Amino acid sequence: MKIVVISHTYIVDLNRRKLRQLCSLQPDIDLTVIVPQVWEPQGVQSGQVRSEPLTEGRFRVLPMSNFSRNNQGLLVFGHDLLEFLQEFQPDIVQVEQGAKSLAHAELIMARQVFKLHFKLVMFTWWNLPYELQFPLNKLEQYNLANTQGLIAGNQDALNILKEHGFKGQTTVLPQLGVDEELFSSNDSSRRAKRGIDTNDFIIGFAGRLVEEKGIRILLEAFDLLVKAQPDRARKIRLWFIGQGPLETLVRSHSTPGIHLQPAVAHDEMPEYLNALDALVLPSLTSDKKAGITLKGWKEQFGHILIEAMSCSVPVIGSDSGEIPHVIGRAGLICPEGNARALADAVESLVENEEKRRLTGQRGRERVMSHYTDTILARKQFEFYQSLLSV
Repeated sequence: MKIVVISHTYIVDLNRRKLRQLCSLQPDIDLTVIVPQVWEPQGVQSGQVRSEPLTEGRFRVLPMSNFSRNNQGLLVFGHDLLEFLQEFQPDIVQVEQGAKSLAHAELIMARQVFKLHFKLVMFTWWNLPYELQFPLNKLEQYNLANTQGLIAGNQDALNILKEHGFKGQTTVLPQLGVDEELFSSNDSSRRAKRGIDTNDFIIGFAGRLVEEKGIRILLEAFDLLVKAQPDRARKIRLWFIGQGPLETLVRSHSTPGIHLQPAVAHDEMPEYLNALDALVLPSLTSDKKAGITLKGWKEQFGHILIEAMSCSVPVIGSDSGEIPHVIGRAGLICPEGNARALADAVESLVENEEKRRLTGQRGRERVMSHYTDTILARKQFEFYQSLLSV
């Protein structure tokens, strides 16, 4: 089976592990990942990324010339991609840029013009209902009508595209799994390196510092925790890892014990996560404009949750979007926007070491049964097989 996966996500080598696992499932699988030559990510990582080609047997990464460096909907590739498709003659092409993606339309046109015979798979995260105006509604209709398979990162995203007319085969799978060996419990943490007392209780947040991630709610909950027991023996600290418009708010917050780390390489995240006593994702559902064509936002998955859970770090999430389904019974869920409930959830872990240990253990078990790269790779390959059998 010849497979091509196209996405800016795989400029990060750590994100390619699931695809490497997929390539290793059978000796006849030949998998090529197409990434932009240049991309400018936002969030925990920063700066411009220039991708390099990579060959590992039947697994390859090929950077292709691209237009648009930080907008996934506007991303399109140059003639080198078209030349590659004609030479490679893939059986499956998966484009992970969404339903209104120009890159997806580019692949449909390439298949028609060069008379290629691959099955086209779409991946999407978007989980809030929306209506499109001309010409974007026509672009989406064109993409959906000429796509054979849909992989959605959550159930809401799948339901929305079915309502928009998608008739092909579908499944729900997150885009990325977890490397359970890299993201594992490790007693050597950054605490000693940073001179932090091992008795301190560290709450962590990792992601974009934006309103919809609940940054203000987390700061308010932290204030409640500190003010409730200012002389407690175990001091509570709050670590932020990420960047965004609310950096100034975080830096200027007057309550002591807050630390901001603007950017961290993905392969360094396990070290930071293992320094935490709890990871918090207090996301908020929003009705604000989320882009050129979409309004509103709710949490689409929360990948940092499964990375923390894999490290046996207890997680606390709001009930926004997919968070409760990701955590299941392996963590704590609070009503979104409720700082008091969030503070109480953190307090329950501060005061109960056994609860903290059991919550972390359940998180690791859930990852091992649902979210490892190997498990997701096998499910994705089985979906490809079902498409080719039709």
